[in-house]
Order: sequence, then structure tokens, then C-alpha cells
Amino acid sequence: MSKVTVHDKTFGVFIKREEILRRVAEVAARINEDYKVLNPLFLCILNGSFIFAADLFRCITIDAEISFIKLASYKGTSSSGNVVTAIGMEEDLHGRHVVIVEDIIDTGKTLHSFLPEIEHRHPASVKIATFLTKPSALKHDIKADYTCFEIENKFVVGYGLDYDKLGRNLPDLYILDEG
Repeated sequence: MSKVTVHDKTFGVFIKREEILRRVAEVAARINEDYKVLNPLFLCILNGSFIFAADLFRCITIDAEISFIKLASYKGTSSSGNVVTAIGMEEDLHGRHVVIVEDIIDTGKTLHSFLPEIEHRHPASVKIATFLTKPSALKHDIKADYTCFEIENKFVVGYGLDYDKLGRNLPDLYILDEG
């Protein structure tokens, strides 16, 4: 499928699943090395990161735990600017090594709002693993420690990312066709 329609918009293939899985495995190898004796807690931000988190966690070969939290800041094709915690976090983070797993960092608003809550729980360390970053869209000083792909400030769907709740199940990453 080189083009798909989601709601009223057409998207073209941007990054094929095979390339995605290769990069995810490379990021996981770095995490395995960095955390080999630390038993990190992967804290995955729903809904977008669930596919990336699953593929990443399957490549983690060290002792590690995984948990999920739901935050939201998107409506349609742009950030709403408001971050809402929908499902709270129950894990005790005190002294833990935490890897936050995110689908995309674009403006950085979600993590900018969420990181103080994490720091307030006194983890030993906090790092960020993200599937995508959009450096030109950043409005907050958020830097991922592990990134699969840096992309331009274009709207994408697939591999967990959605357009108004649809398109997450697409195995490849698709970019909005602006032509």
C-alpha cells in the first residue's frame, strides 16, 4: 500500500516497517548495553507508544519491567497544548532507573508537563526513548536519549500514531500527502 486514506486525508508511505524494526533493534541494543545491570522500568506513554514499546521491549534482553501511563495532548492533526493525565501511575519510582517510552516528540509539551511529576518521585535516573522526533517543531527543551528517527515537521500516521483515533494499526509510517 503506497497510499492510504484516513478520515478525509491521504497519506503516502514514509518509512517501511522493515526499516522501522531495524532501527528499533538498534535502539534496544544501546539500551541493553546502557542498562545491563540496572533493571530499568520502561514507562510507556499511551496510546501512541504501545506498538513501539512492544517492539522495543521484545528486543530488550536484560532484566527490565514495563508499565503504562496515558497522557493526551492531541486533537486532529495538531497538539491541543493541554496535557491531561488519564490513567495514573502506580509504580514507586524512588531509586529506579526509568526509561520513558514515547511515540513522538514534536513540540515537547507532553514531556515538559510530565517530567516534573516523574522527578518528584525521586527516580535514580530518567531517560527518554522515542520512535520519532521533530526537532524543528520543538517548543520546550526536551531531548530524547534514544531516537529511532528524526523527521521534518510533517504529520504522520501508522506504527501507533493516529489521526483522530484511526491509522494506528498501519504497519508502516505514512506522511500526509500535501499535494
